[in-house]
Amino acid sequence: MIRANTIVDQPKNPHRVYSHLAVPHDSTLSRATKSKVLGISKLAIGLALQIMISFITILPQANALVKIDINHGSVDPIPLAIVDFEGKSHDATKISVELIDTITNDLESSGLFRIIGGDAFLEKPGFITPPTFAHWRKISATVVVTGTIEVLKSEKMLKVQFKIWDPYAETMIDGMSYKVNQASWRRIAHKISDRIYQGVTGESGYFDSRIVYIAESKDRNNRKIKRLAIMDSDGANTHFLTDGKDLVLTPRFDPKSHKITYLSYKNGLPQVFMLDLQTGIQRLIGNFPGMSFAPRFSPDDNSLIMSVARDGTTSIHEIDLRTQKNRKITGDIGTINTSPSYSPDGSKIVFNSDRSGSVQLYIMNRNGSDIKRISSGGGVYTTPVWSPRGDFIAFTKKQDGKFYIGVMRSDGSGERLLTTSWLEEGPTWAPNGRVIMFYRESLDGDCRLYAVDITGYHERMIGTTTMASDPAWSPLLVN
Repeated sequence: MIRANTIVDQPKNPHRVYSHLAVPHDSTLSRATKSKVLGISKLAIGLALQIMISFITILPQANALVKIDINHGSVDPIPLAIVDFEGKSHDATKISVELIDTITNDLESSGLFRIIGGDAFLEKPGFITPPTFAHWRKISATVVVTGTIEVLKSEKMLKVQFKIWDPYAETMIDGMSYKVNQASWRRIAHKISDRIYQGVTGESGYFDSRIVYIAESKDRNNRKIKRLAIMDSDGANTHFLTDGKDLVLTPRFDPKSHKITYLSYKNGLPQVFMLDLQTGIQRLIGNFPGMSFAPRFSPDDNSLIMSVARDGTTSIHEIDLRTQKNRKITGDIGTINTSPSYSPDGSKIVFNSDRSGSVQLYIMNRNGSDIKRISSGGGVYTTPVWSPRGDFIAFTKKQDGKFYIGVMRSDGSGERLLTTSWLEEGPTWAPNGRVIMFYRESLDGDCRLYAVDITGYHERMIGTTTMASDPAWSPLLVN
């Protein structure tokens, strides 16, 4: 249960106050195979955060604090100061350190921010009164963040408040108060990071999200094991969702981040399954002749699209999750059509196909009509995925013995290759459509996750507890 109420604070020139939250509705899967998956009970507890959020005045801006064009090349990181949050007890002070470390890691990992060290501060402002803005301008701080933390031991809860200040406009630009289970302090850190990111860049953040991926390891007999795993966007809080007994591949989130669809060899044949993260219930979706694979949810969460291989032809099918009706979208005999991905509005589908000889990217209407080829460069194009903003399509390209991760517009124009290596593939978009994650395999077989801006700058490895492949980024989490 989520409750929200407004707390009014009076900074200079307040504009308006938001005082409502969308509360997600969860439905239980009917006629599902009730097989509990390893780690789900703990994960369900983590998902049910029961965050109570109180809004301090939020001051929306017509423009970002700093003009950062994150579509064109690298930028000089923006200097930002985070003052130690006031801890009202020893335990609160300890959590404050971890919370600020997490916020710092979030923002610096984006490549857009430089956190000013505390040794440079000319004051340590309190939470109630505004900072002395001139002091922060002297150290070139574009943004100053202050806050408090209180441990409510009787409720086993944590109360976190923060304010974001603009020292040049001399005003508070944002502020919120959270009350959350003590174990969920990292979630609050990511939320604060998102608000800072948005306030400075004008773009929505992506830190309060999760990554599902394939965790790869070997058993004592040197046999490769692949398990479904889920973690926070920064690689923390890893949970294994399957036990490795069955090969699993290509996991994908639903639009609400409550379910995952994936390929599994559970019954000895590649088939599409769906896993409810809150109940731990698995459900077979691809229960028809042939191999089913490469599934994705529709934007309205009512359908699954996937590929089905049978009798030498690989077709694209759409399954209505409400009625279980199976609709065949492509059916050209002898062709391979796979890796379908919906446009954000659900009206079109991008996929790869060998219908022209080599494997290329195509777009069609959701009903299969008006198929058009959009890739035009040399090489082979695979694994297309539409940006959540709708402006770009990410893809994997293979040419001259190398793999590339690239982007192009939905009409095929503006192709840009962002990264290259001996083997890399499987792009997935951050919720704000400005960062791409993928996996890279080295010559010795080591697989790791990487992220890169759509500009092609600031490539970095994402830490995981095991080797990792096939990442999928969730939408921003709902409170």
